[in-house]
Amino acid sequence: MYSLKFLKKENDLNKILRRQKREGTPLSILFISLWDEHCDHLVTELKKRYENCTEGTPLYIVDSFHMPHSFVIYKTTKLPHLVQIKPKGVESEDYMPRVWDALLPKTKGSRRVSAQ
Repeated sequence: MYSLKFLKKENDLNKILRRQKREGTPLSILFISLWDEHCDHLVTELKKRYENCTEGTPLYIVDSFHMPHSFVIYKTTKLPHLVQIKPKGVESEDYMPRVWDALLPKTKGSRRVSAQ
């Protein structure tokens, strides 16, 4: 379960990363471009499932239009790009099916619909 948080300023992401280093709490960062139809579809599905969630791991969503310099932090070159920071280390994934599986695990009786 994720708590969605959309970031608009690079300074906000830097503050979150500094706090995470101090506290060691897990968090996830999703780098996207809302001009990309696959990213747009992923964000739409995330909103459907997690929009009203206040508990769970924070999922910070970073848009390339608002925060282009933030993409350098984790060498993001392909979108969507999911970075999960956990106590055991950093996991980075940019292969779309794995990003979907990590963020939107299948529930019993559900099926995945691709963007068209």
